[in-house]
Amino acid sequence: MKKLITFLSIIAIVAAIAACEKKVPDFVPQKQDQGQQKDKDKDKDKDKDKEPEQPVPLSKDFISAGKVIAEMGAGWNLGNTLDANSGDTTNMWIECWGPHGIEDYEKAWGQVPATRELFHMMREAGFRTIRVPVTWYPHMGTDFDFTGHQPVWYPSVNPLGYTVDEDWMARVKQVVDDVLAEDMYCIINVHHDTGTANTHWLVASEENYAVSKDRFTGLWKQIATTFKDYDNRLMFEGYNEMTDDADSWCFASFGTPGNYDEGMATSAYNAINSYAQDFVKTVRESGGNNDKRNLIVNTYAACSGDGNWNSHLKDPLIRMKLPEDPATDHLMLQVHYYPSFKANDDYEGSVKTFIKNLDENLASKGAPVIIGEWGVSDTSEIRYDKNNSKFIKFAEFFVKTAKAHNMATIYWMGITDGNDRAVPKFTQPDLKDAIIKGAQ
Repeated sequence: MKKLITFLSIIAIVAAIAACEKKVPDFVPQKQDQGQQKDKDKDKDKDKDKEPEQPVPLSKDFISAGKVIAEMGAGWNLGNTLDANSGDTTNMWIECWGPHGIEDYEKAWGQVPATRELFHMMREAGFRTIRVPVTWYPHMGTDFDFTGHQPVWYPSVNPLGYTVDEDWMARVKQVVDDVLAEDMYCIINVHHDTGTANTHWLVASEENYAVSKDRFTGLWKQIATTFKDYDNRLMFEGYNEMTDDADSWCFASFGTPGNYDEGMATSAYNAINSYAQDFVKTVRESGGNNDKRNLIVNTYAACSGDGNWNSHLKDPLIRMKLPEDPATDHLMLQVHYYPSFKANDDYEGSVKTFIKNLDENLASKGAPVIIGEWGVSDTSEIRYDKNNSKFIKFAEFFVKTAKAHNMATIYWMGITDGNDRAVPKFTQPDLKDAIIKGAQ
């Protein structure tokens, strides 16, 4: 996803009603005698000497997708790190101007290389899940030949390769190992190989599927083989936000002149379902623990069906098919959620409607739901840097409501960002606290 989130300004059309407040019941303290108070003071002194209560260890043995989601707790995306890339075939600035070693990619979008210390901080704060977005195309053996030192890549002349560079796979493995060493769930995916940048090679169309199928399954065979012996805490996500030939968000073919084209939409949904099925089949056949690993497939563009301003908004949910799987109860379905609120919108009502829609149109297919990225659009009047207190309340309410419906939530980035990750420390500690509280 383009992390400026500008594409989701469409969601600003959605309107809601005024916010409501929960009434907190009155509390009447009971009278205590001095002896009782002294006993309580002694107990407090004893409590000070106790070690902090440690969370229950996660399940290393393979359990069902629904049980995993119940353990996932608060989640965070290691965004703009292993997913960073040049993102424009006419300006491949990382590859052309260099340096472009592994760390240079991690730092290209303003972050620092991920460390175990960062994940330790997240774990100590109460997070139980880290999603690690990974972009693979710059690291697949492609010969970027920049004639005349012009940063232009012509894929027709220098086509994308098939084999992942060993040093890149080793770095992904190191990050996964660091997450698991802190006893957290880890999700790795195929990230900006999808999307609307012209460097994407995975497109939701039957024509693209025919061309890219072998490269896609070949990539997943390499990933799955590398991690085949890893335990239940590692999950694979087949693809991130795969869009159609019109770079449509919200639903397939929305980017066409008439905002809907049935032929393009059908081709897009068919391709998504084909890629999802191939992903599951490839991983299951790769050996080791992958025959029972929990796998995640996304709707078209990871669209969530949120809103009511167009009759096609729910199509990505309705037309998503749960892949056939020889394993039982080891699949999850994923969407992303970036609403845009007016200052006085009833965000609680919006969240309830959103979750209800996922229950009715996605979870009903027979697999639990992950909201793998969430936040708000940069057009929202309720966000971290504007109406902060209301945004903090929204964040806690959203996580709490999703959890009550056995849906996992993984926040996009901001709570620790940039050089703060090197310390490490939280950039937005109040938001961190709200997410943790909501997930309890």
